[in-house]
Amino acid sequence: MDLSTAVTATISTLRRRPADLLPFYFLGTAVPVIARTGLLVALAGMYLHFEITGRIDDVRGALGGIDATPPDPEDPDAIERWVEGIAPAVEPLVTPTAVALLVGGVAVTALLAIVTYTAVSAGRMSAVIARLRGERGLTAGIAGVREHWVAFLGLYVAEFLLWAGVLLLASVAVGVAFAVSPLLGAVVALGALLVGVVVLVAVRIVFAFAPAAVVVDEVGAFGGLDGAGEFVRANPVDAAAYLVVAVGVLVVVSSVASALAFVGGGAVVALASAVVAAPVLDLLKTGLYGDYRDAVDPVDPPEERVRDQFVSGVRRGMAELVRFVGHTPGLHALVVAIGVGSGVLGWTAAEPLVGTVPASIEARLAGHVPPAATLSFFGNNWTVALSTAFGGIALVIPAVFSVAFNGVALGATAALEEDLPTLVAFVAPHGVLEIPALVVSGALGIHLGIVAWRTLRGRRSRARFADSLENAFRVLIGVGVLIAVAAVIEGFVSPYYWRPFL
Repeated sequence: MDLSTAVTATISTLRRRPADLLPFYFLGTAVPVIARTGLLVALAGMYLHFEITGRIDDVRGALGGIDATPPDPEDPDAIERWVEGIAPAVEPLVTPTAVALLVGGVAVTALLAIVTYTAVSAGRMSAVIARLRGERGLTAGIAGVREHWVAFLGLYVAEFLLWAGVLLLASVAVGVAFAVSPLLGAVVALGALLVGVVVLVAVRIVFAFAPAAVVVDEVGAFGGLDGAGEFVRANPVDAAAYLVVAVGVLVVVSSVASALAFVGGGAVVALASAVVAAPVLDLLKTGLYGDYRDAVDPVDPPEERVRDQFVSGVRRGMAELVRFVGHTPGLHALVVAIGVGSGVLGWTAAEPLVGTVPASIEARLAGHVPPAATLSFFGNNWTVALSTAFGGIALVIPAVFSVAFNGVALGATAALEEDLPTLVAFVAPHGVLEIPALVVSGALGIHLGIVAWRTLRGRRSRARFADSLENAFRVLIGVGVLIAVAAVIEGFVSPYYWRPFL
């Protein structure tokens, strides 16, 4: 299979049944939400510790006697004076218990991030090879998480160690050479740069295909590296072509993200990279390696036009959204209760800082560019919805924490707002769509967590779990439609309509 054929097979496979593959890429957006659970638990423990020991009251009293308004960030001297003034007030919060909780939370967060990312990657690639064989992707992906996550962890650790080893050896060689002679050091540095680039490119090519080798050949990390190395030696042109395509995609994504970052639209690029570029590259390299092993049977492209497929997908997504809401009123009521309760908690926690740490919706709208803001709002909010929903797969807790976290943030923002009526007027038009959409994503996260728990206990089959993931994908398409409409309103209507009246 040459590269052009592999690209055609990739597009056909992705279009044929996206709901049987993309849920694992949606799940990838939830890795940070799942990982931060450890840190949020630690922060909650720190807050309880401060409340029980009375240190919160001490800090509130100290802050009440000083101006805690942050200075101009472009004035280093003012920032230094501000820090010197604030430091004594918050010093009571630095206790051995608080430090231990924070360090433990960071460690747990890092561990969860590594394990979760590894498991999701194993599921993704297992789903990819199944789709390339015309089999059901989600059931294969669920099985692949358990079967291959250790092998994927081994690959990631091995590549990290190789990169670190190459860079360390180059640094030592250059350092020793410079100690002998500056001229020798310059020569060695140039040679180390050239050799290092060649070695690291070779490492990256092999490790790019190693995950595909693991799922295609059903082997461990060492077997995957052996198979990938064999493929690269036998097909250097295809391997190099894939690397060029991957680098090209990375450059395009980075360039677009950099361009949109100036106007706040980078979130859309990050989302597209996670749920479009990533599956395309995975399908492409797995198709190349699978054809080399004669282990794939790419599906034919759907006869339906892309536009018609998109429209029918949106309609089905809206229908599944309505159906899910109608079948799970209790879960939605629970999410509303969590959101309202956490909002009250955020308001209460921020109340002592009112007037000291001001917030202004007018200031946040300064420099507002409607088209760019619309992209930013859509990208941020749909990412929150995806990560909340699929984060719930980790036994509900991350979804609940995500809802609570956003509730606390909104409550605190409202408490600190200098002009609350203006904030309410701004939020109202788009909030009637955006807030319900996020409530649905929270309820969906809890639902998926319950399904995952039942599957883990053997009370539900992998096929039924896959059905739930596929349905969740469609519900989130409907959620995305609501968020897209809300983003347009928030970008073009919400900042302006109220100005003649307030």
